[in-house]
Amino acid sequence: MTASHADQPDSSKSAYDHLWMHFTRMSDYQDSPVPTIVRGEGSSIYDARGKRYIDGLSGLFVVQAGHGRHELAETAYKQAQELAFFPIWSYAHPKAVELAERLAGYAPGDLNKVFFTTGGGEAVETAWKLAKQYHKLTGNHTRYKVISRAVAYHGTPQGALSITGLPALKAPFEPLVPGARKVPNTNIYRAPIHGDDPEAFGRWAADQIEQEILFEGPETVAAVFLEPVQNAGGCFPPPPGYFQRVREICDRYGVLLVSDEVICAFGRLGTMFACDKFDYVPDMITCAKGMTSGYSPIGACIVSDRLAEPFYHGDNTFLHGYTFAGHPVSAAVALTNLDIFEREGLNQHVLDHEAAFRATLDKLRDLPIVGDVRGNGFFYGIELVKDKATKETFTDEETERVLYGFLSKALFDNGLYCRADDRGDPVIQLAPPLISEQPLFDEIESILRGVLQEAWTKL
Repeated sequence: MTASHADQPDSSKSAYDHLWMHFTRMSDYQDSPVPTIVRGEGSSIYDARGKRYIDGLSGLFVVQAGHGRHELAETAYKQAQELAFFPIWSYAHPKAVELAERLAGYAPGDLNKVFFTTGGGEAVETAWKLAKQYHKLTGNHTRYKVISRAVAYHGTPQGALSITGLPALKAPFEPLVPGARKVPNTNIYRAPIHGDDPEAFGRWAADQIEQEILFEGPETVAAVFLEPVQNAGGCFPPPPGYFQRVREICDRYGVLLVSDEVICAFGRLGTMFACDKFDYVPDMITCAKGMTSGYSPIGACIVSDRLAEPFYHGDNTFLHGYTFAGHPVSAAVALTNLDIFEREGLNQHVLDHEAAFRATLDKLRDLPIVGDVRGNGFFYGIELVKDKATKETFTDEETERVLYGFLSKALFDNGLYCRADDRGDPVIQLAPPLISEQPLFDEIESILRGVLQEAWTKL
C-alpha cells in the first residue's frame, strides 16, 4: 500500500487495484486516494469521511428527483420480489407495457412505439440500426449515412461513437462504422458567421445540414442526429428557428430526424421531452438517464408509427435487442419516478427557477476568466478564456495545468461536484437535481467564484 493510500478507507486502495473507472486516467490515483461517494440526500452527496458536496451534475445528468428517494428504492424492492427479471424478446411483462404506453403518451406527434435499451448509447445505436433497416424495407437500399454535429457526444458503442463528433475519443478505436458525417454545431459564442444575429446564425447552421446532404447525395443519407442542447463543448442551445429549419430540410430529402435526448429529456430543460421546448417533432427520440432519476438503469428509442409500420408486416423483424432492456425493476422504478415528476411538478419547478439559475451564474461574467455562460433549463456551461476581448482560449499546456491540474480538484475540494471539461474549449458544466432552488444556486456561484478567481492567477 502506498503512503498516500495508507490513511484512506480500505475501499480507496481496492478501487485503485480493481475498479477500472470509466473515462478516467487511472495513473492519477496511483499515489492519491480515489474519491469515494457513499451517500446522497437531496442535492447533496457525501464521501467516505462524511464530507458534504453539492451534486452540481446530478450524478451524470441523471438524478433528476434528487438523492435519497425512499419511494424509488421501495418500488425496486417490491418489483424484485414479484418479478425480478424476464426478457422482452417475444414476451411482455406488465411494467414494460405500462412504461411504454406512458412514454408514448408524453412523446409528441405519432411517436408511439418504444424500443427499450439499458442506456443512452444503446438507444443511439438502436436508432441508427433502425433507420438503416427502415430505409431498406421501404426500397431505399442506399441510405445508410448519418449526419451529426462537430464536438457532439452520442455514446460509446461503435455506431454511436461514429456519430460522435470528438476525434480524440474516436481515434483509439478506428476504423469505426462508415458513413458518419459532421456539420458545424450551434456554438454562437464562436460562430464563424452571423455571431451577432442568432436567427441568421441558426439558419446558417441548419443550412450546413442541407449542404452536407446534397454533397453526400440525398439517396445515401439515412438520418440526422441532434441533441436539443448539445452537451459536449459546453451546453450549446439551438438558435431561434434552427430546429424548424432542420425539420424542413429532413422532410425535403426524406431524411429521418433523431432527437438525442439522453441528457435533455425528463425535465432537464423543464419539459418531459426537450423537443417540445423547442417546438419540433422528430422521427425518433433517444433517451435514458433521467427516466429513473438513476435509481435503476434503463433507456429507450421512441419511434414514430410511420417508421415502425413496415416492421409490423409479414416476416419483417428488427433483429436487435438487449438482455436487460425493459428490465422489470427498472421499468417499475421509472413509473414511480414519473409519478414523482407529476405529483411534485418537477418540470414546472425547472421552468419557474431556470431564469434565477441563469441569473446567478451570469454574475460570474465579471470574472476575467469567464467568457460565456450558456444553456437552458437546469443545464449550463461556463466557457473559460484567457482574454475576454479576443476570446482567446487555453493552450494545451494551460488546459492540462489549470483545468485538470487545478480546477477540477479544487472545485471538488471546495464542496462542488461538477464537470471541468475540454471537449471543445475549456468549460465547467452544471446540471443540479431538478429540486434545486436559489440557496443552492447561490452556494454553487460562491464556490465557483472563489475557485475561478484562484484559477485566473495560475494562467
